[in-house]
Amino acid sequence: MKIPVLIPNIFNHPFTYDTNLKLNVGDYVKVPFGKSEITGVVWNEFEKKNKKKFKIKNINAKLEIEPLKIETIKFLNWFSEYNLIPKGMSLKLHLLSGEAIKSFNEFDYEKYTKKNKIHKFELSKEQKKVFKDLSKNTEKFRVHLLQGTTGSGKTIVYFNSIKYKLNKGFQALILLPEIGLTGEFEKKFYEFFGFNAAIWHSAITPKRKKIIWSGLSSGKIKVVIGARSSLFLPFKKLGIIIVDEEHDQSYKQDEGIIYNARDMAISRANFENIPINLVTAVPSIETYENIKKNKYSYSRLINRFKDAKLPKHEIIDLKKFRLANQSWISSRTIEKVKDHLQAGDQVLFFINRRGFAPFILCKNCLKVYSCPNCSINLVYHKENNNLLCHYCGLKSNLKRKCGKQDYCEFTFSGPGVERIAEEVRKIFPKENSLIFSSDTMNKKSSKKLLEKIINNEIKIIIGTQLISKGFHFPYLNCIVVLDIDLTSQGHDLRGAEKNLQLYHQLSGRAGRTGKPATVYFQTYNLNSDIINQITNEDPFIFLDRELDLRKKNNLPPFERFISLILTSDNELKLEKEAYRLRDQLINKIEGKILGPVNAPIYRIRKKFRNRLLIRSKKSAKVQSLLANALKNYKLSPGIKLTVDVDPITFN
Repeated sequence: MKIPVLIPNIFNHPFTYDTNLKLNVGDYVKVPFGKSEITGVVWNEFEKKNKKKFKIKNINAKLEIEPLKIETIKFLNWFSEYNLIPKGMSLKLHLLSGEAIKSFNEFDYEKYTKKNKIHKFELSKEQKKVFKDLSKNTEKFRVHLLQGTTGSGKTIVYFNSIKYKLNKGFQALILLPEIGLTGEFEKKFYEFFGFNAAIWHSAITPKRKKIIWSGLSSGKIKVVIGARSSLFLPFKKLGIIIVDEEHDQSYKQDEGIIYNARDMAISRANFENIPINLVTAVPSIETYENIKKNKYSYSRLINRFKDAKLPKHEIIDLKKFRLANQSWISSRTIEKVKDHLQAGDQVLFFINRRGFAPFILCKNCLKVYSCPNCSINLVYHKENNNLLCHYCGLKSNLKRKCGKQDYCEFTFSGPGVERIAEEVRKIFPKENSLIFSSDTMNKKSSKKLLEKIINNEIKIIIGTQLISKGFHFPYLNCIVVLDIDLTSQGHDLRGAEKNLQLYHQLSGRAGRTGKPATVYFQTYNLNSDIINQITNEDPFIFLDRELDLRKKNNLPPFERFISLILTSDNELKLEKEAYRLRDQLINKIEGKILGPVNAPIYRIRKKFRNRLLIRSKKSAKVQSLLANALKNYKLSPGIKLTVDVDPITFN
């Protein structure tokens, strides 16, 4: 009997095999492929007729594992077509290192099944009302947005909606944008449910991944808290999906297999015919538009927990309180911070730049330290005394031959968190301080450091945007934003939206336990639109205005963008290929083709980059047209093409 089997590789079609085994769609099988044996899945379609004749091989064995659900197969097929990814690569996201995992012993799952005493969490009147909204139409697919002021208790509300589904025998998936720092979230989950959720991200051990994969397939594990890739796990009976901080751009996978995990989660919920809850303080512009069109339902939590007040906002005029030479903290800011420290408050200095300085220049030869592999400057990290490229990871020391003397004499321009931390420690030498960034908080010690912050043992934090992502610091009542003027500049079409989301989240870290709190903005521009937007408690006012602006200019979400990125180590060859590709597509695509142009960051990892941008109506079937156009297009040797559907950044 002929059977179609999809294998986890770059092919967009299953392969035909022969067998006497009784097999159904979704069964995991071992098949010969080339000179090796590989795990595949019995698929729901045969490969299209091929002129080449291949010898049909036999299936070696069927794996005794719960079969892949038809709904999940349909989702993976759709996922491939939408994102223009080979079906085999979609299956690869599902399989664990190309394998399906058999069941483990019961004690391996004990961590996720053992019930312990739970803490009782009483819902407020407002939370009860929202939970009632979340409980409607939960037997079928629907998208519901839970929008709530930071500190309003959104997590506890959606925990109750998960509990409702678990009691009916279902599994649950919670997607988080930053999974590396889940200690506080895990603790809250355990206190509420009395058992551990399975944590899924790239840093967990291979053995742990196998246990989780098999536990979900068999139905023994009930809840996963995961990063983007957890969306492809083999849930036996998935009943609800939560996308926390749905606006966060970390949900966009922008290397390798490119996709937006939030959008794909909505699609998986649709194929599974289950509810999905999006959770945020400030919704993405796409989500907000779907609410306006009544495609999504929504609820709002306006009041903070225990009626805590949102922080006040205060502008510090840098034209009046001027910065001293080589200083980034004004005298007025120092006065305000001292008052907060004396009152027992914790203080956060916020600057969204890693390292010590983003720009290093020789005083004599005037040469800038840039990355030899990428078209960007190297960032000086004083703590490790090295220069680092934040794109390719190249590390370099600070010593360099000079054109005018033996060695370069450097000056450092612009501040990063390390430089601010240095200044803070000079101003407040007696206070314990900590840098909170991806460079310092992704280590084993980060859990202990978080506990110190929570217990007010760290009095001053110097942080990047990482600190805005869902942390609860009970003593934090003073935030100083140092770089508001810089973040309001730029040409990113999503820039205003991103800033609104970032600073709303950031402001929400303060005053969460009821004590008065203040966010201070250092600025030269007292009439800054961005500050006015940020300080408005109702983000929907900004979103309405932003939607009108996008509509007038035919920008997403009113039109669809698809970005085509060509890369090569040969600059001339790349340019010729880009024009050849444009000419190939120009009469085969519904919509406009813009470019080719050099990418803003023209070179990354020694590869030059060229961009084409397809703009089309949302109703146009641009993916299928593009797939057909590319099917017979042969790239020149040494050229790579990457397709990004619904791009978020244009670097």
